[in-house]
Amino acid sequence: MKRLFDLLVSLLILSVFLPFGILIALAIVLESRGGAFYRQERVGRNGIPFKLWKFRTMRVNSDKLGKLTVGMRDPRITRVGYFIRKSKLDEFPQFLNVLTGEMSIVGPRPEVQEYVDLYTEDQRRILSVKPGITDYASLEYFKENELLGKSENPRETYIREIMPAKIELNKKYIANPTLGQDIRIMWQTFLKMIR
Repeated sequence: MKRLFDLLVSLLILSVFLPFGILIALAIVLESRGGAFYRQERVGRNGIPFKLWKFRTMRVNSDKLGKLTVGMRDPRITRVGYFIRKSKLDEFPQFLNVLTGEMSIVGPRPEVQEYVDLYTEDQRRILSVKPGITDYASLEYFKENELLGKSENPRETYIREIMPAKIELNKKYIANPTLGQDIRIMWQTFLKMIR
């Protein structure tokens, strides 16, 4: 049921979003060198890596300077990137990952290998389900970049404080995954975006 729901909703959203997606892609390539999309390796269900789709919001090769984005005014972020990150529109291409079965609409956000390697055995339980575009942690840490921007050591703050808290929220989700819960999380995410 969840897979069918994911497919139908993803197809609907991608169809409606297509004209806006084309405009965003054009704005990205007109402003800075590089393509409209960015693909990053993330860890999926059962620890299997996959390539996650996003609209490119940073200058080319910015990821070599660090995986975390620190504040909305991170100098690596382009002007167009700032707008689409703030509105979370950079995440929309991940509905393609949902169509291919690598992700679900709702589920724990996929992490990069560097941080998954730090998980305890108990924390690795969140890898038993497909990662998602949104979840309880995405709602709680909607402005995560801004929180990290205020830290003297963003990486340590993420590893010691934010990541464990997000994992606890993810464990809450996987303890009772229902379609009704997915719809509530999607609706709350939509409300956060339009605010």
